[in-house]
Amino acid sequence: MKTTIEQLISEPQSIAIGQKILLSGTIYTARDAAHARIVSMLDNKENPPFNLKNSCIYYCGPAPAKPNQIIGACGPTTSSRMDFWTPRLLDEGVKILIGKGARNQTVVEAIAKRKALYFAATGGIAALLSKTVMKCDLTAFEDLGAEAIYKLEVKDMPLICAVDSCGTDLFKL
Repeated sequence: MKTTIEQLISEPQSIAIGQKILLSGTIYTARDAAHARIVSMLDNKENPPFNLKNSCIYYCGPAPAKPNQIIGACGPTTSSRMDFWTPRLLDEGVKILIGKGARNQTVVEAIAKRKALYFAATGGIAALLSKTVMKCDLTAFEDLGAEAIYKLEVKDMPLICAVDSCGTDLFKL
């Protein structure tokens, strides 16, 4: 099913656990170090590097682009590494999470509380996923290298709903 970030945000209940989608829209990459910095900024009453309200975070550290490429390989990283910071980011308005692997119970409950969604991207297909990226811009934390935050415009990124807006967890079925 083809869908957009906006559709997911306005109707999260329309997505069922295990449902496959082709996602289009704006997503931001962020891994461990970026999450820690964003939460530190929030704790210090500073503005984060992008608007968290109704945003989508992809747990990814893209490889550098080769000549004539928009982005290098950009596969998902293990989501549980972000579990410590995820409830706070959901409280700040993040609505869609993309990564790979299971989430802890606290995160699953926070997803349900905020009517958010968690999607799994297939690991091992980073080169294929890079072909769904139409535009890539460095947004923040360039000093973090691969863990910098990038704003991506994606078209038809293949994903599977792993935790729905009610907190049903595909990894526990």
